[in-house]
Amino acid sequence: MPEHTAASRLRLSGLCFLLQILTILLFAVFVRYSPESSLGLCSQQLNCSWRNKDSDFQHPRFRDVHLQSLLGFGLLVAFLGRYGPGSVAISILVVAFAIQWAILIQGFLYFFLNGKIYVGAQSMVSADFCAAAILIATGAVVGRVNPVQMLLLTLLGVTLFTLNEYILLSLMGLRDSGGSLTVHTFGAYFGLMVSRILHEPHMEKRKEQQDTGHEPDFFAAVGTIFLWIFWPSFTSATTTRDTAEPWAVLNTYFSLAASTLATFVLWPVLHAEGTLRMVQLQDATLASVAVMGMAGEMLVTPFGALITGFLAGLIPPLGFRFLTPVLRSRLKIQDTCGVQNVHGLPGILGSLLGTLLAALATADAYGGRLELVFPLVAQGSRTAPDQALCQLSALPVTLLLAALGGCLTGEFCLWWRVARSKRIDRFGGKNQEQAQSGPSPSAVAGRVQRCSALHKPPRRRGRGCPQGRGWGRGCPPGLEQPPGQGSGLPPGAGAPVAHRLAAARCQGKPGERSRAGPAAPLSDALTRCSASSGAVLKMKGLRSPPDTRDLENTVLWEVKLGVWW
Repeated sequence: MPEHTAASRLRLSGLCFLLQILTILLFAVFVRYSPESSLGLCSQQLNCSWRNKDSDFQHPRFRDVHLQSLLGFGLLVAFLGRYGPGSVAISILVVAFAIQWAILIQGFLYFFLNGKIYVGAQSMVSADFCAAAILIATGAVVGRVNPVQMLLLTLLGVTLFTLNEYILLSLMGLRDSGGSLTVHTFGAYFGLMVSRILHEPHMEKRKEQQDTGHEPDFFAAVGTIFLWIFWPSFTSATTTRDTAEPWAVLNTYFSLAASTLATFVLWPVLHAEGTLRMVQLQDATLASVAVMGMAGEMLVTPFGALITGFLAGLIPPLGFRFLTPVLRSRLKIQDTCGVQNVHGLPGILGSLLGTLLAALATADAYGGRLELVFPLVAQGSRTAPDQALCQLSALPVTLLLAALGGCLTGEFCLWWRVARSKRIDRFGGKNQEQAQSGPSPSAVAGRVQRCSALHKPPRRRGRGCPQGRGWGRGCPPGLEQPPGQGSGLPPGAGAPVAHRLAAARCQGKPGERSRAGPAAPLSDALTRCSASSGAVLKMKGLRSPPDTRDLENTVLWEVKLGVWW
């Protein structure tokens, strides 16, 4: 087993061990069960946000939110044929750590009293909301990062999510029971900025689209069914039971139905094949529930939910047809699962709709429910226009924190020197062994043969190499042998290629005769050759050559440098 493979596995194992030990120690010191945890109450002495207040919390809500986070979101990334099973495993890893870390971070802000964090069942629901936002963010980078990066993303993402939620809900008084802004919009644009930082410009386009088989459609079908069943509970989990909850549940169902028909209307018009797959229906389902996160408890009529769901269902087809290519080509953002189209834009639409509904909120329209939907307006602390301004100003705050936090997280992942490595250890991938062991000798040989045509310096017979076979002046040891001997190339690559590559950069003294030495690998020879080009690289503003232990990377670098020279 290669050394880098063992190091990758130990890195993941060690990081999981350290994070879990740290979490256990923090729980032992700070976390205690709330005296009202059996009822899900929030003590009057605690600094609780409105999200964590529920006088009649019941287990079905708790169960539905967990199922939605684990199965609903976990199956969303299973459409990738190459990384599907492994992505589900990584999603469970993210949820497991995000819940523990969110309990701690949210506890210090909401439930900290007398040096202790008091948590109950409703605290787990808030932690599930946080885990959902992180899973949305991972959808933008899944298939292109390893589990270590996922844990780093979760570590910083949970902290930034909690900070954004605290600013919006506790300080600004935002109403967002289902998380249009705090969950969907923040998670989507946080993940997109991480993807932008981790962009690999010199890599070929990865084949991350759906397979032609039936397995991805099966996972998408199961995930869509779970969305239909459990997401209404997710949207209404933080509303006051038996009051505003029916509005949130019913509006979500109406939005789901309308968005499905909208997808069938628009997709055949934009795409020549005209046949929808379960993945497209899954995207429409996500868009409809994302837009209902804020407006679910605010809409007072069913037809309003139908109109909103229909508009949300139009966003994914239009986004995948026109916006995604622009993100990839112009902005260099690779969006694996399309979180921009199914979470980001619908979340923004839901935020704008919530702003409009807040501006129109009156006691005549809401009756006794005005105090439940807009408590500050009902109490006279704010007017309806003031609440609408608060709802609107929360959008740029969320986008700013998501963008800055995503850039910070992406740079932190790069600092660990695992973002741009081709030898990442992905779980369950079909080419796992190939990714771990690097390119095969035959693949490298074919790549070298193709690249050798890019640069062919003129032959100059001289005293640089024995037997009159010189290709330049001052060949390094191991490259002066006849073709096929001591070149260090894999079988079939051919020694003349090594001579050409070395001659492109080796600058020896005129008339100096190289001494024949032991056969040296091509990477070692090119390491010595590249020393003479260091000054040129700095003058041209280029980065230093990559690690020469990677034979393929070294050969490609030297070929490009030889062509320029």
